[in-house]
Amino acid sequence: MLFIGGLIFAFVCVFGSFTLSGGALGPLLTSIPFEGLTIIGSSIGIFLMTNSFKTIKTLPRYLMLVFRGPSYGKQNYMDLLALLYRLLRQANMKGFTSLEDHFESPMESSIFDLSPRIKRDARVRNLICDYLRLISMNLDESYQLDEVMSEELKKDLHEDLQMSECIQSIADALPALGIVAAVLGVINTMSAISKPPAILGEMIAGALVGTFLGVLCAYTVAGPLATRMKTVVKLDNHYYNVVRTVLVSFVQGQPPQVCVEIGRKDIPKEFMPAFSEVDSMVSELTR
Repeated sequence: MLFIGGLIFAFVCVFGSFTLSGGALGPLLTSIPFEGLTIIGSSIGIFLMTNSFKTIKTLPRYLMLVFRGPSYGKQNYMDLLALLYRLLRQANMKGFTSLEDHFESPMESSIFDLSPRIKRDARVRNLICDYLRLISMNLDESYQLDEVMSEELKKDLHEDLQMSECIQSIADALPALGIVAAVLGVINTMSAISKPPAILGEMIAGALVGTFLGVLCAYTVAGPLATRMKTVVKLDNHYYNVVRTVLVSFVQGQPPQVCVEIGRKDIPKEFMPAFSEVDSMVSELTR
């Protein structure tokens, strides 16, 4: 909601200062629909031309991330650490073969049943199961596991950032699209050069609204939208990196409790639980 609040505040300041300084909103409001149609229509056209249908369908989901914030909070990380601890503790006590039923059929797993939010999250569920399966296939070199997981997470992050990069490209293009709208307005004005100065003045003012809108939309809407989207996507990506950190630590020979603590240190500061919280959780799960 901070994004919406900041956007409203920016618009109030822009139009409020214009009005308070003696500017007339009439010509501005009259021109905005026509100039806006040129700019916004061109932006939509660029968006459709530069993206696949599959990518376009993901736009609502990424917009929700901007308005809602990160998908994973402190409790999500606690649940993830608890699940990984349960899995690794069983592997440590009974061997990795005892986990086969859990990573082959997670929807029927008694361990995954204890973490319903992760069980419903196909992406993190599949990530955990895929790499538990890989470890069970005698992948006992931690650096190889780290490299494979890192490459996959980088690839996923690159794909997740595609939408924010596309919106940033549109933000970069918006000032130029504003100039296009302004030039069209000037052409319209020049075609009516024989009209009285008062009318020509309004037409020129209307043409300049195009430049104003292009710059305003670029730096107060599209640019911040792309930046916020990128920030949230990167924050969510840390959630998957915790899985990598914990599993790599386990393959290195660390006990489950130490693996979980190492994973805790990889959590972003704003969501990181205290050592005492994780330690209490581990103590309860060990009973």
